[in-house]
Amino acid sequence: MRLHALSLAALLAFTPFAGQAVVTDQMIGDDAASTGDVLTWGLGTQGQRYSPLKQVNTRTVSRLVPAWAFSFGGEKQRGQESQPVIHKGKMFVTASYSRLFALDAATGRKLWRYDHRLPEGIMPCCDVVNRGAALYDNLVIFSTLDAQLVALDQDTGEVVWKEKIDDYRAGYSSTAAPIIAEGLLLTGVSGGEFGVVGRVEARDPKTGRLVWTRPTVEGHMGYTYDADGKEKENGVSGATGASWPGDLWKTGGAATWLGGSYDRKTGLAYFGTGNPAPWNSHLRKGDNLYSCSTVAIDVKTGQIRWHYQGTPNDGWDFDGVNEFVTYDAGGRRLGGKADRNGFFYVLDAVTGKLENAFPFVRKITWASGVDLKTGRPQFVADNRPGDPTAGDGKKGQSVFSAPSFLGGKNQMPMAYSPDTGYFYVPANEWGMDIWNEPVAYKKGAAYLGAGFTIKPLHEDYIGALRALDPKTGRIVWEVKNNAPLWGGVLTTAGNLVFWGTPEGYLKAADAKTGKVVWQFQTGSGVVAPPVTWSQGGEQYVAVVSGWGGAVPLWGGEVAKRVSYLEQGGMVWVFKLAR
Repeated sequence: MRLHALSLAALLAFTPFAGQAVVTDQMIGDDAASTGDVLTWGLGTQGQRYSPLKQVNTRTVSRLVPAWAFSFGGEKQRGQESQPVIHKGKMFVTASYSRLFALDAATGRKLWRYDHRLPEGIMPCCDVVNRGAALYDNLVIFSTLDAQLVALDQDTGEVVWKEKIDDYRAGYSSTAAPIIAEGLLLTGVSGGEFGVVGRVEARDPKTGRLVWTRPTVEGHMGYTYDADGKEKENGVSGATGASWPGDLWKTGGAATWLGGSYDRKTGLAYFGTGNPAPWNSHLRKGDNLYSCSTVAIDVKTGQIRWHYQGTPNDGWDFDGVNEFVTYDAGGRRLGGKADRNGFFYVLDAVTGKLENAFPFVRKITWASGVDLKTGRPQFVADNRPGDPTAGDGKKGQSVFSAPSFLGGKNQMPMAYSPDTGYFYVPANEWGMDIWNEPVAYKKGAAYLGAGFTIKPLHEDYIGALRALDPKTGRIVWEVKNNAPLWGGVLTTAGNLVFWGTPEGYLKAADAKTGKVVWQFQTGSGVVAPPVTWSQGGEQYVAVVSGWGGAVPLWGGEVAKRVSYLEQGGMVWVFKLAR
């Protein structure tokens, strides 16, 4: 569906900000270095979440105080995972249940709000979350739980275009923040637990028109589209049947539910892909490409240039959707990824060659390591959940695996500092009892074939923010946390690292030593990434607060341990007291 009651040009002509600077490709490309705005998810398309601002630093951070706070209101107070974006003095922030707010970035005054009308029967896997919006031209664009994309006028909140991604009744949804790369809007899909087929889509951000699609399950055809919407085949992803038995590739999962990153030096977009479907790995013997992988896609052609698979024939729902963050190292372009399976991978961002792999959690039971020559994990055969057909046909042998399927790291994005050369990773230490069960695909129904119970590994902590050296694999420092960490990280030239906790704190630590130098209680759990920008000569830091996400829904014994935490829905913004 496309709405054209008013053209974009007509809308702009009647807005009070008409003629002011719109968001351009050049501005988005420079976002990581600019300080007066935040134009993209990740504070730059590379996703480093590093800011060159240093007015707030280890010496001044003790004077950081609230500048304003804004409540999302109503009864929809759960699962606030959004990263705000800021442009022309306006903050655009999404909220649970597919809402979007435009706020005055200096005062918190509400300018407008958009509530997407959700149908009955939506099937989001992991709470009613939304992770943020993309800015382009005079549009703010975000995805919805019923698998649509909506583009709104930044000044008025009026709908400029609206497009369907896929059928929510088949299990598709969308929660990721889109990104803009070379004038294209790049998005993924959610719904791997329902047997959907993962893919990456490129659209014209001004109109919503499809430009190309690239499936992330081997055997499915990619397509390109001309200006009139005419479809043309663009090559099959991989080779049909090469790593999937029978027809399982037709409902193979590998959802691209966290979105992607883009590096203009390589011209590649990097998307992580989720678990294969179903979870019962005995039904789908083979590597099951391109699940649990990083795929590097040529933005201009929509072709997969390379892939790296962290967990072939995944039997633990370890997914592989975590963000791939590129950086410079000794004249080379590398990328880092903290995978849900517990290993941190360093890859050549141009070729996909594995350069290093090491654990970033303390306990991994499913593999003893990663072979740096072949790039493959060294599986521990006894830690794969058993085949139900080997016993009574109802339940396979249960095993205890670590990490749990919620991962050594999940949706919460890490940060990279070019000043220290460290990655700052919100990690979790937990395990699970897991077993396989018989399962058959039914459209729109859960497609797991497994049961599980998540358990903490330690009495004193589950989460730990860790500074990792990608060269050596060493954990340089860590700050432990009683509850699992579920919010993202920000690092700055002020030698600071910011992150939030489910207990409600936004914290800051010395980026070199890990010493906590500031914290503030927001009133609800923080499961979103902080941002920072400069306005009117002052540096601001913002974070969305509101407990929710997958942990209270799927967390087993861990969910009971954090059941006292309160839900919420607010934006908190801070600056230095004078």
